[in-house]
Amino acid sequence: MRDWIVPVFGAIGLLLVPWTIWLSASLPPDHLTRRWDLAWTGFDIGLALCFAGTAVAAWRRSPWVGAFAAATGTLLLADAWFDVVLESRGAEIKAAIVEAVFAELPVAALCFWIAYRTEQFLSLAVDVALGREDPSHLAAARERAAKRDLVRVFEVPADREPAGEPRDADASA
Repeated sequence: MRDWIVPVFGAIGLLLVPWTIWLSASLPPDHLTRRWDLAWTGFDIGLALCFAGTAVAAWRRSPWVGAFAAATGTLLLADAWFDVVLESRGAEIKAAIVEAVFAELPVAALCFWIAYRTEQFLSLAVDVALGREDPSHLAAARERAAKRDLVRVFEVPADREPAGEPRDADASA
């Protein structure tokens, strides 16, 4: 997959630079939009679904938690950006900035951290499953467990299976 993702996505990223420059020079600064309420309502429904998807995936210990968390973080960044950029009145712009700084951006950072940690965990689990890591070592009692030990502590069930309770790394299996 990397053979086509690198050139295609790289080309799209590069082509978006002149497109963005052209848009910034050609679009009018003012624009009246119909169905503004529908656009923001739909966006917020999508954001709510991503939050719910992240919560459900985390509860089920699904590997999808990282993807949902990344999508939630991305939507929060977009929400903060558009709230701040599109507000034009004094009190509204101040409220948008406060909401972005103290709510949307910190929660987006948390979402990206969840996605990052999930990717690390899944990568380690794959390494163990493929025999690239020795899963037999568990930390001795009262020692901190190494990252690779988490693979044996947490079990990721298949989709549509309820999550079980995590096993203790120090408990006998």
